[in-house]
Amino acid sequence: MKNKLLERFSKYISYATTSNEASESYPSTQALLDFGDVMVEELKSIGMTEVTKDQYGYVSALLPGNSGGNEPTIGFIAHMDTAPDMPGIAAPRIIENYDGKDIMLDADTNTALTLADFPELAGYKGQTLLTTDGKTLLGADDKAGMAEIVCAMEYLIQHPEIKHGPIKVAFTPDEEIGQGVKFFDVEKFGCDFGYTMDGGAIGELEYENFNAASAVIKIQGRNIHPGYAKNKMVNSQLIAMEFNSMLPEFERPQYTQDYEGFFLLIHMEGSVENSQLNYIIRDHDRTKFEAKKRQIQQIVDFLNVKYDNRLTCEIKDQYYNMREKVEPVFYVVERAIKAMEKAGVKPTVQPIRGGTDGANLSFRGLPCPNIFAGGHNFHGKYEYVPLESMVKATEVIVNIAMV
Repeated sequence: MKNKLLERFSKYISYATTSNEASESYPSTQALLDFGDVMVEELKSIGMTEVTKDQYGYVSALLPGNSGGNEPTIGFIAHMDTAPDMPGIAAPRIIENYDGKDIMLDADTNTALTLADFPELAGYKGQTLLTTDGKTLLGADDKAGMAEIVCAMEYLIQHPEIKHGPIKVAFTPDEEIGQGVKFFDVEKFGCDFGYTMDGGAIGELEYENFNAASAVIKIQGRNIHPGYAKNKMVNSQLIAMEFNSMLPEFERPQYTQDYEGFFLLIHMEGSVENSQLNYIIRDHDRTKFEAKKRQIQQIVDFLNVKYDNRLTCEIKDQYYNMREKVEPVFYVVERAIKAMEKAGVKPTVQPIRGGTDGANLSFRGLPCPNIFAGGHNFHGKYEYVPLESMVKATEVIVNIAMV
């Protein structure tokens, strides 16, 4: 299983599938459509049936049940794109029998995985680590999940003595830019419940996520020659700075954890004449989430009174906390817990300080908790995944499928 997982993971990350948030197409790049074709052939080669790729790039397939019973249809889902934060890698660096010490990724830039910064590394001593070259992200988010799903399906096909109900798999594009299941046909997918294989470290199991929104603040200034600007110039950049200073300082990501929400300024640009601030708003608690959105608008309203209506604000909801949709069918979480325990993995049930495709799917009628894929430090050059964690994730998929 380790060799199969390494082979597939290495193959998948060799395809550049960075999603493009500036694109107006769906999926956001031609490369994602092309990679979908690769996955269609991959699923056919292991013996899956009803393998398709639709016009939006969604790849899906069926493994028919062999139990002879009336079992629920279970779905396993992973996303094909990698984050636009930085380019992907062509091949992983393989560190066998990790010695438990700091790992130099790129000597030229002194980029290293250190125990001081990443103490969880110590727990993987003796294992096989797949890392970046210190210049790219790895792509374990979520090509580790893809490899695990394919290997689990192949294992079930090769071991017909393992009885299971119908299983569907799906690979989606553009999850990293919040569009992963925008056109996903839940009814056609036809599952009673599902799991995204998109979590982090071994043991993670999540059925709670942030409520999420974006906010775009635009500020119209008035640029006048500075030598003649008295009582005339309005510097939009200074208004932008004032706006940001009015948000609660300790509700920023670097000061929050667990169930605490935040405001994050993700992009800003400006001149005297025009400025723009882009925020994301996050909170697990729906009431606090709505209050955070109101707070943004209230600051805009206040500054509009002060500066004669020079600010506009656009707030858009992105996704909601899946907990309210999963709790009524909590057996889907319990099944995952039992599957982990059967694989010798200690479940760590915790809230996601982010979101997954499963959040939107849960609100569209497909309860969909999130299971670990094994990786750490997603979206950057410090990303790595222990191969042994991928093996355990594959075992968990097989165990969930068992009758």
